[in-house]
Amino acid sequence: MVELLAHNFDIIWLGKPLWMWLGFVGLVIVLLALDLGVLHRKHRSIGIRESLVLSAGYIALALLYGVWVWWALGSEPGLAYFTGFAIEKALAIDNVFVIAMIFSFFAVPQQYQHRVLFWGILGVIILRAIMIGLGAAVVSEFAWVLYIFAIFLIGTGIKMLTVSDRETDLNTNPLLKLIRSRFNVTDEHHGERFFIRKADPKTGRLVRYMTPLFLALILIEIADVIFAVDSVPAIFAITTDPFIVYTSNIFAILGLRALYFALAAMVHRFHYLKYALAIVLIVIGSKIFIADLLGIDKIPPLLSLVVIASILAAGVLYSMVKTRHAPQA
Repeated sequence: MVELLAHNFDIIWLGKPLWMWLGFVGLVIVLLALDLGVLHRKHRSIGIRESLVLSAGYIALALLYGVWVWWALGSEPGLAYFTGFAIEKALAIDNVFVIAMIFSFFAVPQQYQHRVLFWGILGVIILRAIMIGLGAAVVSEFAWVLYIFAIFLIGTGIKMLTVSDRETDLNTNPLLKLIRSRFNVTDEHHGERFFIRKADPKTGRLVRYMTPLFLALILIEIADVIFAVDSVPAIFAITTDPFIVYTSNIFAILGLRALYFALAAMVHRFHYLKYALAIVLIVIGSKIFIADLLGIDKIPPLLSLVVIASILAAGVLYSMVKTRHAPQA
């Protein structure tokens, strides 16, 4: 029996032994349970200090996991993991701005924002698994798809460099209009609840209503899908190993929830980081074409990590210097 279990855990799934996947999923479940069941059992506002401490803890765990990847799988997968984590973490700052806008639009009280983010993370874990699994299957069968990813990343980077920021009016969002026209939706919050039952004004019968908290959750999930369209191809351009792509993605996103409350208060200080992210996407997209021109299999992973980290660090430093006197948004 023991030998049978050991054999099953050694089964290769998406390029890695099953026990590696189960171990990572188990770690994520433990972290989420600790977060919701111990650290945030009661709904309360999370201050900047607590947000930074929690985020530092998540980053430390992510880096330790990267060290294990390096030790267990080798230097190249380790470098790919750290590169993917850095890219996803940086791209997440744009995601924070959108989440803050959604919370502001629905006037979500700060003590309930963590609940929305927690359930949003669960949805992200599932959605990213589906997207990465499909992406890995397509790339393994059709390697030329990587060139499409590369062109898409270059185009996205150029668009980010040339298109000015625009304010988004969520009242005109077609999905939000559709939901409000087809379902019962309340205009006011009801504590932490996503749904309530109350009398229909026409029939007097008790019916289920969505609250603004649930609408905020829906839009946050949709926003993540949109951001994943950029971030997932970016990491596939670094490595096609589904295990490295998924673990680096999820570790970066797990820490996003903790970091949100600090970043939301100072997101105006990262105004120019957008241009650094645009350059990073162009560099990542160009890698495959540069490697072909040089007649090599791929750009060395260490060089990729150094270049990407340098661009992001320069973007953060430039933003902090240029916006040091800017009022809080």
